[in-house]
Amino acid sequence: MNIEGTPYRTIWPAEDGVAVEIIDQTRLPHEFVTVRLENLHDTALAIRNMLVRGAPLIGATAAYGVALAMSGDASDQGLEHACDTLAATRPTAINLRWALARMKNLLLPAPASQRAARAWKEAAAICDEDVNINRAIGEHGLKLIQRVLEAKGGPVNILTHCNAGWLATVDWGTALAPIYAASNAGIPLHVWVDETRPRNQGASLTAWELKQHGVPHTVIADNTGGHLMQHGMVDMVIVGTDRTTACGDVCNKIGTYLKALAAFDNQVPFYVALPGPTIDWTLEDGVRDIPIEQRDAEEVTRIRGRTAEGEIVSVILTPPGSPAANYAFDVTPARLVTGLITERGVCTASREGLLALYPERQ
Repeated sequence: MNIEGTPYRTIWPAEDGVAVEIIDQTRLPHEFVTVRLENLHDTALAIRNMLVRGAPLIGATAAYGVALAMSGDASDQGLEHACDTLAATRPTAINLRWALARMKNLLLPAPASQRAARAWKEAAAICDEDVNINRAIGEHGLKLIQRVLEAKGGPVNILTHCNAGWLATVDWGTALAPIYAASNAGIPLHVWVDETRPRNQGASLTAWELKQHGVPHTVIADNTGGHLMQHGMVDMVIVGTDRTTACGDVCNKIGTYLKALAAFDNQVPFYVALPGPTIDWTLEDGVRDIPIEQRDAEEVTRIRGRTAEGEIVSVILTPPGSPAANYAFDVTPARLVTGLITERGVCTASREGLLALYPERQ
């Protein structure tokens, strides 16, 4: 995607060929800063501290983390240590473990002398595949937006939650890919952007992305979506997911479940956009089986922003001594999901629907 007219991916090899560069998403929207990752430690910190985030991008970054590790220690022990270190950074997003398993399966049979070169090539391939997958998600989701336009005859109002745009992937995004495709096709639309507390990925990242692309949007407080749906101001909801079960349950940023309940009550279509690697075929019950990351309470008790004088500061929101809980994700049961938008098409949120698109998983 373009930033002030310059095309960017969210992760790319450095020009010297010995490091990787990323966009530091913790500095957006106030500052656009790129960061250089030179080793396994840098990569693990970037994932854990959310300089990169979003399930597909976490997986791509982990793949490059393995490549960086192999450039330093390509032994079996070095490979095991790299995969274990990266796997421990974020527990919920399945793409992380998918990418690590793919890298490990490729590299273990190879001689140590060839592992670094193969790892760099495979990490680049994972990134290219992600771009193509997300572009296809956009094309399939575009058809759903076109149907709403044909039925409504006016601008399509879409609500989204958290950030599932190009900043959450290598490029294009998942939930925002159909929106970008629709915008490029000239479809009149408007996006309601949930702020997405506590890290405000909607207000800080989704809004920034949409502005860069010229998509009309409005940032709203997280609790506004139900009110908008009651008054006919939302035509459809599109969100992303960090892990989807074999039966169609979806795990996304905390607050997604409440949006799905409101959409169900108001007969608003609720779609989830996801790439195939986000499906965890080993899980049946998302509420019971998906591990939910609990992050630092300070993400709830403090907030970061820019003052009128331009200074970026972090301020305390809560009374001293008040404890805070910070559950990062929740699970939306398949029964509340209208459809899943994948790179292979749109299906029902069910085992039968997913297997129709991924028959090799029978």
